[in-house]
Amino acid sequence: MNSSEPLVLVTGASGYIGGRLIPLLQKKGLAIRCLARTPAKLDFRLATSCEVVSGDVLDPSSLASAMEGVTVAYYLVHLMGTRADFETQDRQAAKNFAEAAKSAGVRRLIYLGGLGVDDGSLSPHLRSRQEVGKILRESGVECIEFRTSIVIGIGSLSFDLVRALTDRLPIMICPRWLATPTQPIAIDDLLAYLVEALDLPTGLNRIFEIGGRDVVSYGEIIREYARQRKLRRWLIPVPVLTPYLSSLWLALVTPASAEVGRHLIEGLKNPTVVTDHSAAEVFSVRPIGISDAIAKALQQT
Repeated sequence: MNSSEPLVLVTGASGYIGGRLIPLLQKKGLAIRCLARTPAKLDFRLATSCEVVSGDVLDPSSLASAMEGVTVAYYLVHLMGTRADFETQDRQAAKNFAEAAKSAGVRRLIYLGGLGVDDGSLSPHLRSRQEVGKILRESGVECIEFRTSIVIGIGSLSFDLVRALTDRLPIMICPRWLATPTQPIAIDDLLAYLVEALDLPTGLNRIFEIGGRDVVSYGEIIREYARQRKLRRWLIPVPVLTPYLSSLWLALVTPASAEVGRHLIEGLKNPTVVTDHSAAEVFSVRPIGISDAIAKALQQT
């Protein structure tokens, strides 16, 4: 993006992705504005090094001033942990954000969504992620949508679920979704894509599917994590543990809330694998595999 003093708006700055993205944007010499519903929850280092504005994507009146002068806006908001009707909230939040961006003359939106083939069987969580992307792309503002699977890194909710489960249970009664194929991506690789999206030529309004080098099952992620942690773990597959029952079970052994855990587990029945490899032609990122990604994550502990 060609601008002498580009201003970048980051939503979800208090979250896992946003909090790690901002320092990388600052290294590029960009001016950063953080939109936060509760500014006090921002990491102190971010709150003192960025412009922070109070706002809520569900409150359209709070977005106009936040968008003023913005060149690029990152939409990193997920509302599935707030209420049971998160799909309705996600839809309205995306519309509010897109309309405010268009009114303010924002040149590009960058959104992080989820992989999965929309064949009518997507979980509510993945369906909502893709619906939000569609709303942003059709807003009249140029939009780059990334779709990913599980993000490997300490602090990623999906990976933390895997860690907590593997750390706490020597013997796991495993539902069928542990055989579902997925294409995890290391946090550093994901961040590299998000940063590079700033410098893409104008005129792009498209989806990029991104993932790590390896396609694996969730069971293989657990086994690789256990191997690197030198844990002996036994996975016993059973056909009767439904995703809903699995989520209740996971809520007993993981730090995630039962509601968020349930939505995540429901999505594990859907394969989340890259089918469109065009990102490799556009971006310089060359993602690492699952073994290296887990090793890098464990270095963070």
